[in-house]
Amino acid sequence: MYLTVMTFFITSCLSDKQEEEGLAYIDVRKNYPEKEILLTDIADVHYLHLNTDDDDYLYDGWILSITENTIVLNASTDYNLFFSKDGNPKSRFNRRGQGPEEYRNVWQLIYDEKADEVFIVDLGNDFSSILVYNSSGMYKRKIPLPQGARIFNLNELDEHSLFFSDDAIVVKRNRLLYMGQQLPQEDYWIPFYRISKTDGEVLDYLELPGTQQVIGAYFDGRWDAINLFNVPMKCPEGVLIWNAEGDTIYLYKSDKTLIPVIYQTPPVASLNPNEFLAFFIDRGQYQFITVKTLRDNIRPDYAKYYMRYKNTGEVIRLKLLLPEYKGKEFYIGSYKNHKEAYYKNGYFWELDLIELKQAYSENRLSGKLKELVATLNEDEDNNVFMFVDFK
Repeated sequence: MYLTVMTFFITSCLSDKQEEEGLAYIDVRKNYPEKEILLTDIADVHYLHLNTDDDDYLYDGWILSITENTIVLNASTDYNLFFSKDGNPKSRFNRRGQGPEEYRNVWQLIYDEKADEVFIVDLGNDFSSILVYNSSGMYKRKIPLPQGARIFNLNELDEHSLFFSDDAIVVKRNRLLYMGQQLPQEDYWIPFYRISKTDGEVLDYLELPGTQQVIGAYFDGRWDAINLFNVPMKCPEGVLIWNAEGDTIYLYKSDKTLIPVIYQTPPVASLNPNEFLAFFIDRGQYQFITVKTLRDNIRPDYAKYYMRYKNTGEVIRLKLLLPEYKGKEFYIGSYKNHKEAYYKNGYFWELDLIELKQAYSENRLSGKLKELVATLNEDEDNNVFMFVDFK
């Protein structure tokens, strides 16, 4: 309860103290200048191709988890594939089925490398259970969730605990809106749980306040509330959490402190159409911010990508380029698919090998990327990953 009260207290004080305390912000109505930035100027870039000498380790999926020494992916064969950071196969397993020690579909996967424990959120069980295996697929236990909870996005907070957004209330309210019914007269709030990795014990519970306005738009004549932008996101200091209606992104730390990190102005509730903070990461000297716009009958695909220099507060519209890949623009936080995401110390992209081969034939590749692509066969090899560590 202490954290819940503190959350509302912090938010109520933000409007009075944001500027005097120098809290970072983004003015979503301001026409910030566009600037071309070379990835190699702000980050160290390296490429990784996952070894495909063994056909069992060909994949058609996406990265599920990255640890200090391991990359975990899923494959169209329903196998979870474990590779070392130098790209060599380590292990694989498939426990899909209907039994008590099996999952129906992997929705999310977290790998605790130190304990050799794999935490899987089962899509087939309505996101309401976590099954634990080792990296060879041996079943270890099932972690119970708080009654009625539904995991939206699972994160490893520290070596002892997991953190997730409870989507059950959001789904219930979206259904009411979708059917044209009125919401209860209360703030639209988002609950979060911190639970034990061992037995699911609730270690902390908190709520982020919202507003009386629920972000959404009309599609095919029906109201569709958007709940994809309140996900906890892992960062080196803890997890970033936000409620798009609440205008502010917070950092939740292992010691249970909750700190406002950045806010948007004007408030989303005052804007028509809605413009809101959809993505944020803080890496090195930079903050990367995605602002999305909702319009009736248009899904929230329109986005503006910004970069903020932490030392000066300068904000630019970001056009991110790579010297070794001419004609290709990169986006941080596009949510276009599962094939691009951040990792603990930076960010990564999955580069489609067919597109790379086309660029190679058009002489648009150079340097180490060109050398690597020259050795690969698009019919027999995996895609290429590009990892960046921001300076």
